[in-house]
Amino acid sequence: MFTRSSKWNIKSIILVALIGIVMGVIYTYGFNNIYNLAKVALLPTGFAPVMDTLFTGLWLMAAPLAMYFVPTPGSGTIGEFIASFVEMAVGGQWGAITMLSGLIQGATNEIGFFPKKKRYQDFSWKSVMIGAFFASLGAFIPTYFLYGWNHYKLSLQIAMFITNIISALVFDGVLVKLITNLFDKALKPRIE
Repeated sequence: MFTRSSKWNIKSIILVALIGIVMGVIYTYGFNNIYNLAKVALLPTGFAPVMDTLFTGLWLMAAPLAMYFVPTPGSGTIGEFIASFVEMAVGGQWGAITMLSGLIQGATNEIGFFPKKKRYQDFSWKSVMIGAFFASLGAFIPTYFLYGWNHYKLSLQIAMFITNIISALVFDGVLVKLITNLFDKALKPRIE
């Protein structure tokens, strides 16, 4: 039987680290490559910047997965940070800024669960979706200023903001919750 440990111990630390490592590799060699191809395809349309936000939710998934497996405060932040570090270390295209993004995105993802440990343990639709929403803001706001999105036309900025939220809700929210529901059925975990 699989146990979801809500206490920090060696098993929890290793599990969060493994989730971060696997997701960092998936971010770099999976999502980033698909993102680059899609962005190049949209260059002639003038809507290529929308790809920056359309893929947002995919890059936020390490945090809720870490919180599912280790349902305790800080696990999402650490999991997303490790994923961002691995993404940067194995050649991610955004360099060291990825780590700052990962830290912010992991912390904002935990808003849906914080401050009650029970929310981490329940891993409800509500908590996951609220976490995804705040993670979308944690992804959008810093990059809005870092990458000069404020210089784009207002219509493009609005499109980017809307696709950013939708992407986070779909991938970081719905997809992660469906994946964890499959784990619940297959592993029937108990919580320590």
